[in-house]
Amino acid sequence: MIKKILLLIVVLIVAVMLYLQFGNLPEPLPADSQSSKWLEKGIYDVDYFDVELVDTTRPSQANGDFAGSDERLLKTRIWYPEGIAAPAPLLIYSHGFMSTRTGGSYLAEHFASHGYIVAAMDYPLTHMGAPGGPLVKDVVNQPGDISFLIDQFLTWDSDSSSQFFEKIDENHIGVMGLSLGGMTSTLAAFHPENADLRIAAAVSIAGPVFVFGPGFYESRDIPFMMIASPIDAMIDYDTNAATIPKYVKGSLLVTMQDASHTAFATPGRYFRWLDNADMVGCSMVTRGLAKTDDEVWSDALGSPEQGIITVPQTALCTMDPLPKAMNPIRQQWLTTLSVFPFFEAQFALSELRRQDARDYLLKTLATEIPEISVQRGTK
Repeated sequence: MIKKILLLIVVLIVAVMLYLQFGNLPEPLPADSQSSKWLEKGIYDVDYFDVELVDTTRPSQANGDFAGSDERLLKTRIWYPEGIAAPAPLLIYSHGFMSTRTGGSYLAEHFASHGYIVAAMDYPLTHMGAPGGPLVKDVVNQPGDISFLIDQFLTWDSDSSSQFFEKIDENHIGVMGLSLGGMTSTLAAFHPENADLRIAAAVSIAGPVFVFGPGFYESRDIPFMMIASPIDAMIDYDTNAATIPKYVKGSLLVTMQDASHTAFATPGRYFRWLDNADMVGCSMVTRGLAKTDDEVWSDALGSPEQGIITVPQTALCTMDPLPKAMNPIRQQWLTTLSVFPFFEAQFALSELRRQDARDYLLKTLATEIPEISVQRGTK
């Protein structure tokens, strides 16, 4: 009898796992569409590993019951294409508040299959399990973590004992991130004083930019994409994403109708039975922000002369009721269809491939995908 019960439990567990993996999937993209081709896996098998890196030159601030540290611990995951011979573009993905280094794994795996090396860190004080609890204002230190990681890769590139020896294309380094990670990427790419000049292109996915005035972006002229949704319950579209075409020369704003904030992250796909994944995301993030919701810390990002606007954090999760959002898996497909061609347009080896990517982004993406519109910066 006990064996039968155990067998039944195993069968139920397997059934639930299969349903979570394969249930409620969106309709596939038309097989003859260009979008379907851009979504295809690349020619490389993908592997990854985790490594703990420590920046001993910069401290971690005290936070709640965490006394602080004189170093910054960066638990890092690296995805790479197996067997690649030539130097590869390097992308650094930055996770959102209360997320982890695996939050963008669907993007990392796609890029690595096409010959990119992708890395993501658990930022010391903003990830889900941060000591003392996630602390949003430590975002001011995260661009330095990106620079530290780039330094590490370039060190490996010159080390004959490293698996990345002569594998990093130092002229093709990009950053991308979601939410607070989008802000981190924007800071690392554009900050008038502290930008990392090795970064050649940047993407913010639903990242807050309300504290960045037009002067913030003027010291650098690099390709920049913002992806955002008008129904995002956490990051207000009008005061954030909508400013990009006005403020950033040559930028691209990809507006994705009916996309939730939460579903931009890999775990969002497991909430596809909900009408809107932000039902879960808002509950978590509002609790995490509670300890700093009465603080104005934007001046820690820089000065008005550097284009920083000192304003309180914009309200989030005020939509009631939440509108119905698209299937999170489809949302992640569409995110890939925006981010991947964007970097290919900058980093692909052949001009023909770069032009194909530009044409897809500017002419085809919005034509084939009804939820998407693409606007170029006109400044």
